[in-house]
Amino acid sequence: MPTLLLVRHGRTTANTAGVLAGWSEGVRLDEHGERQAAALAGRLQPLPLAAVVTSPLERCRQTAEALRALDGPDGARPPALVDERLGEVRYGDWTGRELKALAKEPLWRTVQAHPSAAVFPGPGGEGLAAMQHRAVAAVREHDARVAAEHGEDAVWVAVTHGDVIKALLADALGMHLDLFQRLSADPCSVSVVRYAPLRPFVLRTNDSGGDLAGFAPRRRKRRRAAGARPLASSDAVVGGATGT
Repeated sequence: MPTLLLVRHGRTTANTAGVLAGWSEGVRLDEHGERQAAALAGRLQPLPLAAVVTSPLERCRQTAEALRALDGPDGARPPALVDERLGEVRYGDWTGRELKALAKEPLWRTVQAHPSAAVFPGPGGEGLAAMQHRAVAAVREHDARVAAEHGEDAVWVAVTHGDVIKALLADALGMHLDLFQRLSADPCSVSVVRYAPLRPFVLRTNDSGGDLAGFAPRRRKRRRAAGARPLASSDAVVGGATGT
């Protein structure tokens, strides 16, 4: 089961302006966001990344390129593959509006308390449940491809958006989408998931500064005690694991 690092893009001009960017064009990282992406690239340097997949939106592509700027232990980083299914929620008529104004809309309470029922108004407006469905399908598909091409110990990165990451984590945790507002995904944070055959394992959430080197692939032990059964990849360690 490969290790998936879910990365939110760095801080943008829309974040600091309090505007819901959505799919607006020209939303780029601000100077602080660029520093965040560069710092994250340094944290990822010990990891041999098998793949980098990104939302098509500029702020994510900027972040993905920063993560590819440093060579890993095994050579150059892979090119960034763009997947529209990892794009931001299509907020319809809410796109480009100030958050403080949106908070007065009746739909705001639905987004907060019953997000699985929230569908954003206007042409192209998307439901949060539909976003979760396409994002989960995307990461599952890429995870299977990475495993087939690079082995089950591979590490790969998906660069996407806050609500998308929260929806992916809710799915991995077995949480109903209506609970996803309990989760956080800060700019340039990392959340870590492994999709085992029977269940996903959520290994880290909203990490903005921790050491990630422990997620590098490890050599497997060739021998085990006679009669011992190795843990299956879907097994949870009773009593707690030893950590990465």
